[in-house]
Amino acid sequence: MAILIVDDSRDEQDLLSTRLRTAGYGSLMVADSAEAALEILGRENAGQGTGAVDLILMDIMLPGVDGLDACRRITTTEWLQDIPIIVITAKTEEQDLLAAFAAGAMDYIRKPVNPVELVARVTSALTLRAERNTRKAREQELLMRTQELEQALRDVKVLRRMIPICANCKRVRTDAGDWQQLEEYIQGHAEVEFSHGICQVCMRAVYPDVFQD
Repeated sequence: MAILIVDDSRDEQDLLSTRLRTAGYGSLMVADSAEAALEILGRENAGQGTGAVDLILMDIMLPGVDGLDACRRITTTEWLQDIPIIVITAKTEEQDLLAAFAAGAMDYIRKPVNPVELVARVTSALTLRAERNTRKAREQELLMRTQELEQALRDVKVLRRMIPICANCKRVRTDAGDWQQLEEYIQGHAEVEFSHGICQVCMRAVYPDVFQD
């Protein structure tokens, strides 16, 4: 699972990268500004890159667009809003942490970063991300199965209702008022195929010279 580190300090980038790689997280990306991070997210999570970002470690104090504004942009973008964001900050005031959560962060880590805390919080966030993805996949599968069942029920209901059929030619009157061959009508309302033959009664009527009693 890919982790995006957003920090304008090269030392902090290297520090976080080293600690995460030591813990077994090898798929890492780095950005030194919010603008660069948004560009990476736009490329990778739009399907144009080599792998989608699954977690963002976001420094709050960034040049240009700050980390909180970046969080807001990410969490209000439909195809990015499910990516968990952990803010990394030297600010420890309650209002700063509340602002981070209000901007869409799911967790925070104080600087200087404690290696054990970093790995624990990253692991927790990625586990939650994986569980959420699994649940969404199951929900999508259930939705597809439900739609298939609903369509099957609609087909059954169509075939179980009263069907207006001509007593002479056996054509069926459609809802639009047209007349269709019986097999055409059934094929249009159910997943069936017909094989054609000729019964003995019709054989006598149509081919009296050929049919042998």
